[in-house]
Amino acid sequence: MTQKFDYLVIGSGIAGMSFALKVADKGKVALVCKEKLDEANTFYAQGGIASVTDATDNFQKHIEDTLIAGDGHCDPAVVEKVVREAPAQIAELLRWGVDFDKTEDGDFDLHREGGHSEHRILHHKDNTGAEIQMSLVKKVRAHRNIQVFEHHFTIEIITQHHLGQIVTHHTPNIECYGAYIMNQKDRIISTFLSKVTLLATGGIGNVYLTTSNPTIATGDGIAMAHRARAMIRDMEFVQFHPTVLYNPNERPSFLITEAMRGYGAVLRDVKGNEFMYKYDQRGSLAPRDIVARAIDNEMKLAGSDFVYLDVRHKDPDETRDSFPTIYEKCLLLGIDITRDLIPVVPAAHYLCGGIVVDMDAHTSIKRLYAAGECSCTGLHGANRLASNSLIEAVVYADAASKHAEKIIGNLSFQNNIPDWNDEGTSLPEEMILITQSVREVEQIMSAYVGIVRSNLRLQRAMKRLEILYQETEELFQRSVVSREICELRNIISVAYLVIKQASQRKESRGLHYNIDYPDKNENF
Repeated sequence: MTQKFDYLVIGSGIAGMSFALKVADKGKVALVCKEKLDEANTFYAQGGIASVTDATDNFQKHIEDTLIAGDGHCDPAVVEKVVREAPAQIAELLRWGVDFDKTEDGDFDLHREGGHSEHRILHHKDNTGAEIQMSLVKKVRAHRNIQVFEHHFTIEIITQHHLGQIVTHHTPNIECYGAYIMNQKDRIISTFLSKVTLLATGGIGNVYLTTSNPTIATGDGIAMAHRARAMIRDMEFVQFHPTVLYNPNERPSFLITEAMRGYGAVLRDVKGNEFMYKYDQRGSLAPRDIVARAIDNEMKLAGSDFVYLDVRHKDPDETRDSFPTIYEKCLLLGIDITRDLIPVVPAAHYLCGGIVVDMDAHTSIKRLYAAGECSCTGLHGANRLASNSLIEAVVYADAASKHAEKIIGNLSFQNNIPDWNDEGTSLPEEMILITQSVREVEQIMSAYVGIVRSNLRLQRAMKRLEILYQETEELFQRSVVSREICELRNIISVAYLVIKQASQRKESRGLHYNIDYPDKNENF
């Protein structure tokens, strides 16, 4: 079956939904998500969204904070674009019904997080992402031009490759004509043709054993774009959130927002000693890469599985009011955060690299855009400044919508696309062939390509991954398509890109730390 839409949006977080809302008055929109509409990385963002909104703050301070966190690898023009356009996008989120906390005086109740020189984080309690997600869901469902496809899995984006042409990274003028998409309820694969496609598929957290990301974060958009020969960059810069709740039986790991350290929480080792000032003069408010490596080192020195976050010295009522979700979650595990230390550990959290886009969110493939965590704009550089990701997503969704509006009138549908061909395939004999390979990828990445890396670890990781790649491609060729095998293919592709690009970087910078190259190399 073939369906046609002016705009095809793959992913239902802040990037995908805000883009859909911005273009919906100008054409027919398909919004595709592999779970329910409200299940996206955005939903799990606790801390907030960064923007200059207070008179004591200014654009230059936000720009400088972002550049410092990015460790010399940001694109200054992009940083300026996002910071200066942020207030207008905050205003649009407010018009869409997003409710940010305010003081009794009616001003925004701004938080401060690690790496920020000012209080500039707008938030809704400690569940800002959920507030944004649910507000946008209401707007999307109410718009007559947006058709939502829940429980639909995108298998591949469609290019000239599917018309029988050989497409390589050197092929000029690669174009995207839509995507092959599977209804997970009946496994029917349809051809979605589009004039414009946006990838907004989120992150890659589930490439690792421990992650704060929801289970849907398997790098699907990046892997599809890579197979379509789009440019991918900076995959070595994987941000590990320093503080998720230590609870080995839970996946995804429960995030303890960085705003809690901005609020005054202090990191302590298992003996109760504060340790961050040994590593950075900013103490517990140092940027995430420094804090994550410090925690990793303290755990190794002590042979412990976690360190502690201490908020006991703060006013209990204020703590409960500011962090109700965290308070209730910890209480379920017998931890009263107003009286007890909170056991925390780093976890894979955010990818600073991804599909390369220009200032219009356009990829190296014509008619294909990317926004949100799956994209690489140049804003984050080697390390994302806390709470910059949500604002980046909506700023670049806006850029994509404006660029698409200019060109869509000159675009038409590619009508000779063949249906998905699964001739000669059968159901996998044993699901263990897939689930065990997933576990192996997670173990390889966590053991060898985590917070601290080395040449030997990266070499071992690549050798083991190559075996899994060959086995999985053989299985895919003879199997009926399923979400499980597609996700396995995708995490292998993403893991390959992380290892390859980490191996090519002969230095340590930001989130990438290689003990064989501990210093920065200014030639990169």
